[in-house]
Amino acid sequence: MPKHILVTGPSRSGKSEWAETLAKKQDQPVIYVATALENPDDPEWQLRIENHRLRRPSHWQTLSVPYDLCSTVKQAKPPCCLLIDSLGTWVANGLEENEETWQNTVIRLLNSTQQATVDIIFVAEETGWGVVPAYPLGRLFRDRLGFLTRKLGAIADTTYLVTGGHVLNLSLLGEPLRNDEM
Repeated sequence: MPKHILVTGPSRSGKSEWAETLAKKQDQPVIYVATALENPDDPEWQLRIENHRLRRPSHWQTLSVPYDLCSTVKQAKPPCCLLIDSLGTWVANGLEENEETWQNTVIRLLNSTQQATVDIIFVAEETGWGVVPAYPLGRLFRDRLGFLTRKLGAIADTTYLVTGGHVLNLSLLGEPLRNDEM
């Protein structure tokens, strides 16, 4: 059975590094699924992307998938482990979608994940721990990412929280909430 892992935490917490550590332990090829859109006009963003590239082993395959994550998950064939980094960037890339289209996208991602024949490690940012954003697009982003993270956490075999330089296995320490809302 394929394993599905969710690694979540605040910015700069080490969640990507933890996900990469988990992927390195896999006894199979790793496909790194990068959701970020390159932006040559933003040197700081490009540096972040480059730092992620430099950290990855050179034998990992990298796919740039800023939009159609569902198809990438659905088309992956064993043996491999998909490391999807990150859901926050993927959600941001789809903020223009209306609510109905977005809900259908989430359902497709959840279904393709549950039907996947490969291991998947998702990286997701925790954005709801701070002040409610003062502008509508910020609230939309925060709510969509929080909702998606909750849904993936409900179907993941293991969920980790990385914060304060520590990794917590929430699947061992926590108790899942009912996940009826969709």
